Amino acid sequence: MDASDDLICAFLKSTNGQWKEIGWPEIKSWKSEDGLLWVHLDRNGPEAIEYLQTSAGLDSVVSDALLADESRPRALEIDDGLLVNLRGVNLNPGADPDDMVSIRVWARKDRIISSRRRKLMAINDIRERIAKNRGPNSAGEFIAELSTRLVERMADVIDDLDSNADELEALVVTGERSEIRAKLADIRMQSINLRRYLAPQREALSRIQNETFSWLDTRQKSRLREASDRLIRYVEDLDSIRERATVIQDEVMSRFSEEMNKNMYILAIVATILLPLGFLTGLLGINVDGLPGSKDTPWAFSMVIGLCVAFVAIEVGIMKKLKWF
Repeated sequence: MDASDDLICAFLKSTNGQWKEIGWPEIKSWKSEDGLLWVHLDRNGPEAIEYLQTSAGLDSVVSDALLADESRPRALEIDDGLLVNLRGVNLNPGADPDDMVSIRVWARKDRIISSRRRKLMAINDIRERIAKNRGPNSAGEFIAELSTRLVERMADVIDDLDSNADELEALVVTGERSEIRAKLADIRMQSINLRRYLAPQREALSRIQNETFSWLDTRQKSRLREASDRLIRYVEDLDSIRERATVIQDEVMSRFSEEMNKNMYILAIVATILLPLGFLTGLLGINVDGLPGSKDTPWAFSMVIGLCVAFVAIEVGIMKKLKWF
């Protein structure tokens, strides 16, 4: 990776309220009085690693968290700064939405540093707003905007998953068992993967609301509360989808057992009918010379066949009387 790829984007909001895009020289020479700084990095780049570990002057706990390979959503307050790890659905081409993308953010009153490995659409939304000079006015507004965008993009994915569960319920009546099982496994896996991150993300947002930051006002906490409430609904929806998937699986297994029992029942009836006939033919040795009456009575074989047919009829009559079928 080239050093130029390490810096995805960086913006400075000067004291006159205007955002402008900057590069490494301005980032490394930045001072608090210059205005609000946002630096967005690819955490795998060598220059990004050097900046986070050395030039940025961050606590080792913060720099390690921004560079960590995997991390569940969480929020941590450090000296009036917020370290937060969040997840968003993966809307990159060819990706599975439940393969959620991680974004790590360190925010203080005058500086925001974020890092990622894969592209996240919510960050693009903020960049587009900044390009139109409608970007966040503070670090608190940035956190609220990012959280809201992440949650908003989850809505379509959850709705699609719910619709797939509806289609699968209808497919149970008419569809092939193999097709149902494949779709059922996909729905359950998606719901499990999504819930794995949505539940702790809700807790992380709730924790941010309860912390006291000098740069996070009541309005921004209200937006975070709204995002947290929506996450609660999404988690409940995912729990409902998982329960519906369990019911569908039970219905599929019930139908499978019913078909198996029906097939075994038919085989049992056939075996019951043929077993005495097999015993009779074996006893008389029909396929061997010397059948009683075969030499003196030409119709002896036909008589045996007639007796077998009559025996079958008697068996069927007895089974019907016993309501076996």
